[in-house]
Order: sequence, then structure tokens, then C-alpha cells
Amino acid sequence: MGWLFYTDRCVTCTTDERAEIARLCTFETETRRTVLLKASKVGSTWYAAVNVSTLDGTPIDDASYVTDPDGSITFGVVVLTRYDEGSWGYKDMEESAGPVESRAPLSLLNLLSELKDPESYAHAWRQRCRDWAAIPDYEEGDRIRLVAPVTLSEGSTCQVVTATHYRRRGQKRRCYRIEETGGLVRISKATLAGSALLGSAKEAASPVLAEFFNWQRS
Repeated sequence: MGWLFYTDRCVTCTTDERAEIARLCTFETETRRTVLLKASKVGSTWYAAVNVSTLDGTPIDDASYVTDPDGSITFGVVVLTRYDEGSWGYKDMEESAGPVESRAPLSLLNLLSELKDPESYAHAWRQRCRDWAAIPDYEEGDRIRLVAPVTLSEGSTCQVVTATHYRRRGQKRRCYRIEETGGLVRISKATLAGSALLGSAKEAASPVLAEFFNWQRS
């Protein structure tokens, strides 16, 4: 399915977007009921958990999903969104369609029914979401070793950095101080995948926490 844009500009903010996605995911046919259980927005992409049940209460027999104890199934939906000259548009796809965007929160993934095929597109998509969620969210002062050296714009590399920040227009923005030079660099969350915590800011402030972190690393 391609993009669909609302030219009447009835959707202008995140609250409107959430309401429209809820409307799109909530309907009934002659035999089934479909409802939105949860929707989360990451960047410009919405992730949704959609539940399907029968009106007469009989269990759903689905080729892709294991039926839940209540007889229903819940699947994941990815909704790409963007604004074009004030008009809001969306492109939705079910998780088995192999969506590229894969940053659904774990709280949403936990609502989804189990999959029958461990080699399916949906299974791979869920794993990418879990991999993204597993990337650490470092705190100010944490010393980190990246899984591989990062090449900077002038050609040098860095691998050990310390989480810090700089201010721009009155707002704190995360950056990292290079251990070798003391310079600052912006690092994407994806680059932090597989990184290791060498020293914690909390550890430095407390001997008890230092002993705990040393035990974790041993």
C-alpha cells in the first residue's frame, strides 16, 4: 500500500495522529472485531499492537500467529507518517510485511501474540526492535568503549569516549568526549550497539557502587 494524505488538514498534531490511528485500527466485520491495544510514536513512525477476536468468542485459527488463551491474536503494525505542505500522510504495514523501521518499544512487543514461524519477517522485525531497545542509554560521565573505532570527519578515529553534553539554544544535547584528544563528538544510538561500560559516573561517586560494578564486570 502507498501513502495516503489527508488534504483537509484535519490532522495537525501528535494527539490528532494518535486518534486517527486508533480509528483506523478499530472496526468490526460480520465475524470479527479489531481494536487498538497500544500505540507508540518514535520519531515520525508509529508502532501499534492490534488485537483481533471473533464476535462469537470462537478461537481464531491463524497461519502466522499462535492463538492467545482468550482465543484472539495480537499483531504489530508500523505506520510511517509525514507532513507535506501541511497535509498529514501515512503508510501502514503489518509486521510480516518486512518493515525497515524497527524501534517499537518492548512494552508494545510484549503484547503481541507468539509467532509460529521463527524464520518469518515478523520474527526478524521483532528481534531488530529488541536489539535496538538493548542499546544502553548512558548517563553523564559514563566512560564507554565502542565495539569498533569510529572514523571522524578529519580522518582520525576514536573508540573510548565519555558521555557528556553541550548546550545549544538553551538546551542540553548529548555528545561524547574523546579520551585521546578531549574533543567532542556526536554519536548515533546505533553506533553504541555492542558498546561496553568501562566506568560509571555513579561508580566514581560511591565506593559501594564501585564494588558492585566491578563485580558485574568480572
